Amino acid sequence: AVQLAESGGGSVQPGGSLRLSCAASGWFYSSHCMGWFRQAPGKEREGVAAIFSDGTTTYADSVKGRFTISEDKDKNTLYLQMDSLKPDDAAMYYCAAREGYTSNWGRAPRANDFVYWGQGTQVTVSS
Repeated sequence: AVQLAESGGGSVQPGGSLRLSCAASGWFYSSHCMGWFRQAPGKEREGVAAIFSDGTTTYADSVKGRFTISEDKDKNTLYLQMDSLKPDDAAMYYCAAREGYTSNWGRAPRANDFVYWGQGTQVTVSS
């Protein structure tokens, strides 16, 4: 089974930046799709961004222009560069994965799109 481990969370002031990483292992298929989600206390898990088998990406409207998802396949690592952070971005951030070739959905990811999940990394945004 695919295993995912997030890192890079922390505390940052509004307007600051963080880069999250997700180390992946155990791939069975050569193609896959990965995504980032977040969940704040008392709120539903929200899809933030996804990167597809062809390298294209999608984002939630709330993060477009501020967050960038990328993947280094040589290192089996997924990244989320978060810039211009706002207090509303504070949450537990999770990476997720699914195996097999996946074409761009043209929408933000949904939790039931993915099979494998990491344990999460906390992001705090406050002054």
